[in-house]
Amino acid sequence: MLYIGDLVNTHGIKGEVRIISFFKYKDQIFKPNNFLYIDEEKLKINTYRKHKNYDMVTFENYNNINNVLKFKGQKVFIDKNDYIFKGPLNEELYGKKVYDKEKYIGTLTNIINNKGREILVVKGKKEYLIPYVDEFVKNIGQDIQLDLIKGFIDED
Repeated sequence: MLYIGDLVNTHGIKGEVRIISFFKYKDQIFKPNNFLYIDEEKLKINTYRKHKNYDMVTFENYNNINNVLKFKGQKVFIDKNDYIFKGPLNEELYGKKVYDKEKYIGTLTNIINNKGREILVVKGKKEYLIPYVDEFVKNIGQDIQLDLIKGFIDED
């Protein structure tokens, strides 16, 4: 199972729920007839809409607020095997060694979603924040190869 977000609240009385998710490929996930897993229960998405920062979902056979209250505050998962993603998942990158050209700079500890732009958090001698863009990230394999501009990180 792969964690994709949190079910933070209900919305209205017809069983709609609010999910907050920063999952990179959520446009593939939040579609009618796809499945989410909450508290080990497999739930089929009936409807989906976007509202502010939330992904609003109703589930098949859950059409009353009383049916979905039990999910409030729970983590939301998917079965990774149900999907083919067009690139690496952020969750698979954590712990990889990061190099700027040939120089080791640290290990990837986190990826921050900063209003649509992702930032790599690399922990080495210091903690470095590096924009996750094609101009800097040249290759992702066993490790992460960067090509940073001079002066972007302190060179001791």
